Amino acid sequence: MSVLISADDLRRGGRAVLLDVRWALGDPHGREHYLGAHLPGAVFVDLETELADPPSTAQGRHPLPSLQRLQACARRWGIGRDDAVVVYDATGGLAAARAWWLLRWGGLNDVRLLDGGLDAWRRAGGPVEAGDVVPTPGDVVLSGGGMPVLSIDDAAALPTSGVLLDARAGERFRGEVEPIDPRAGHVPGAVSAPTTDNLAPEGTFLPPGALRERFAALGVGDGGPVGVYCGSGVTAAHEVAALASAGIEAALWPGSWSQWSADLDRPADTGP
Repeated sequence: MSVLISADDLRRGGRAVLLDVRWALGDPHGREHYLGAHLPGAVFVDLETELADPPSTAQGRHPLPSLQRLQACARRWGIGRDDAVVVYDATGGLAAARAWWLLRWGGLNDVRLLDGGLDAWRRAGGPVEAGDVVPTPGDVVLSGGGMPVLSIDDAAALPTSGVLLDARAGERFRGEVEPIDPRAGHVPGAVSAPTTDNLAPEGTFLPPGALRERFAALGVGDGGPVGVYCGSGVTAAHEVAALASAGIEAALWPGSWSQWSADLDRPADTGP
């Protein structure tokens, strides 16, 4: 199943449950943005309360929700057993990828990211509507096991046998700034791979060939295992999606740097 769907293909395609995941660090107004304009029929998904458990020192800022709680949310969003799902945001998929990854992790296969999000939809002439959408509850059943996951110990060991990609901005990887987590730096042996570099200037994903070249230059592609982390397991899901688009399977570390940096017994490297 393809990771992405273009705005043109979505306009021409059949029915799909549309999920609007408007979220960004420092912007608590995702729901207000949604209410102002969204794809017709799209349901708002709150990343903080529906796509994560409450933050903790032990598990990080956005721990995975339980499978049972994710299923309850998916049913509330109107997802049925045989439905296709398309998720989007207004930031190139950086937030929506979390919903894509979680639903895939939960066992759904027909889940795709709208490539380029709301901006691409508007460029393609797609209509928008205002106000809330409250769907008829669905009956989807999530079985789990659909995507590989790393623990903190798995992540610590991965650089010796494979590649651990850090999807945060380069200055956070290098330890030059740390705006939110307890310590600056990165996991020893990790490779800097800012997830924004997966996108073209207009906010769509790079073509699969270009993504394969990007990841090969970072040491990915020799058959070894690949893992991804970020600050709290959100933008890392975007990198997992980019890798999947390039034909490369990667595991997500949900706790990410927010979990690692809170454990003072874990070393932190700085610099390139």
